[in-house]
Parts: sequence; structure tokens; C-alpha cells
Amino acid sequence: MAIQPLEFEVPIYELEKKLEELKGISELVDKDIENKIYKLEERIQKVKSNIYRNLSPSQKVLVARHPNRPYTLDYIGAIFEDFVELHGDRLYMDDPAIVAGIGKFDGEPCMIVGHQKGRNTKENIYRNFGMPNPEGYRKALRLFKMAEKFNRPIFTFVDTPGAYPGIGAEERGQAEAIARNLLEMAGLKVPMITVITGEGGSGGALAIAMGNKVLMLEHSIYAVISPEGCASILWKDASYSKRAAEALKLTAQDLKSLNIIDEIIKEPVGGAHRDHETTFSNVKKALKKYFNELKQYSSDELFEMRYQKFRSMGVFSE
Repeated sequence: MAIQPLEFEVPIYELEKKLEELKGISELVDKDIENKIYKLEERIQKVKSNIYRNLSPSQKVLVARHPNRPYTLDYIGAIFEDFVELHGDRLYMDDPAIVAGIGKFDGEPCMIVGHQKGRNTKENIYRNFGMPNPEGYRKALRLFKMAEKFNRPIFTFVDTPGAYPGIGAEERGQAEAIARNLLEMAGLKVPMITVITGEGGSGGALAIAMGNKVLMLEHSIYAVISPEGCASILWKDASYSKRAAEALKLTAQDLKSLNIIDEIIKEPVGGAHRDHETTFSNVKKALKKYFNELKQYSSDELFEMRYQKFRSMGVFSE
């Protein structure tokens, strides 16, 4: 499925189109074709680097939502071994917006939980566009507690616009499900590492994101509300979303400076949607680094570390 380039990516796509045309020309037509291709490839890299080095917060929102970015199942397939998906919350039903199951990381058993979006309309309807219902969060909690029971580390991948705000979700206790997850995650005594891979939207993201270590991909976002929702509340007009994106401090760089997250995972030049393999490699290195670090702590130390981490957020001195 062809994806329309983002507005600020148009210069990159135009150069890449020229490169394809050049590569299609026979060397018999132009003996200097290899040199031209090399110079154009260099130019494309420079243009990509310049554009992505200077993205505004609103542009980062678009990149974070790009439909070609890797999703949870992509990370699971590339980073973990022997994954077996587990279903259902044992109360109501299974929620495909959250993928969860057991697997191995570097040969060690673990639990993996993450939001899952779709690649096309049919998949997005099935996955509810990555917006979980209460049963999704209750499924996640069931597996968090299972991981704790069997002393398994937990890896979570966050990429959601937010919890589903439908009437049925509210009737089945959406707010309670999220609050319960926060309470229970705070008390977990096993290592938990969270990666914000795309869009970290409000409590719908936080409900599986209380890791001992919280990491963000370079062009992902994480905020209490979407820029459009914020603009609609503050200015009664969603068209002010660019202004809201600036005010929300939702970029990985902003959140690192505020000590909300622990590390920014570098993305390939041009974004994760352009190079999945390099993204997988960078994420795996970061997970391995922090997993090896957290293994050194006792269960009580892990609990205290997580408590102090989230307790200290929002405390400033002047």
C-alpha cells in the first residue's frame, strides 16, 4: 500500500524518485552514471538529516503516527524468541488492541505487552485503531501479575492515541481499569521496561507504561492529551493543534529534559518508518542494556526504584 509522504518529506521523496530514474538508466547511455548516483545518494542523506534534525513538535506528532512505523508485533518478531500470545481478561472478552504473551529475550523467559494498530482499514477496525477497551487493560494486568508470580521480567511497547472513549468502554469501567493497572504496576516486584514506540496518548498509554525504565524512540511522542484534544479544550478549535503541540512538551527531547523518561533511542535518519531493521537493532540494544542493569536489583529494590521514579515527577526547585 503506497503511503503519501508527509508534507515536509516531499523534498526527500522527489530526490528519491530522481535516484530511481537514474538507476534505471543503462551505463551505455551515460558512463558517469555511477558518480551521479553516488552524489545524489549523498544529497538525499543530507536533506533527510537536515529535515529530521529540525522537526517541530507538530511534525514529530505526524512522524509518531506514521502508518509505516513498526508496531508491537513487529518488535516481538524481531527482538524476542518463542512468543506465544495469550488472550482474554477472564472477565469479558479478548481485546485485540493490546497484544500480550510470553516469550524469551536473549534466551531468558519474559512477558511482553503492547498496543497494536493495524496497517489497513480492516486491521484497524479489528484492532480498534490501537485504542484499548477495559478488557485490554485487564488482560495486561492479568499477565503483569502472572509475570510477577513466576518472576519474569516485563517489556511493554506503547503506541496508542488513548484509551477507547466509547459508551460501552465507560459502562464496563474504563477509568477503573486504568486506575487499577496504575496501582498494581506501582507495586510490581519484577523488572519492567517500557518503550514508547510511536504515540503515547494519555492514561491509555500510562496504563501499561509504569516501567522501572521508560524509553522513547527519537521521534515518538508522550502526553496527557493529544494536541487536537488540547486545542479543542483550550481554544475551542482543533486547528490550534500546532500551538498545543508546542505547549504540551510531548517530544522525547522535552521529556528527557524533564526527567520523565530515562533514554531516547536513536532512530535511523528519516525516521523508524523508513528503516525497520536499524530501529529493531537500536531498541534491542537499549532493552539489553537496561535489562542487564535491572537484573542486579532485588524485588524490594525494584519496587522502591519504581516508586521513587514516579513519585519525583513534577517536583521542581527554583
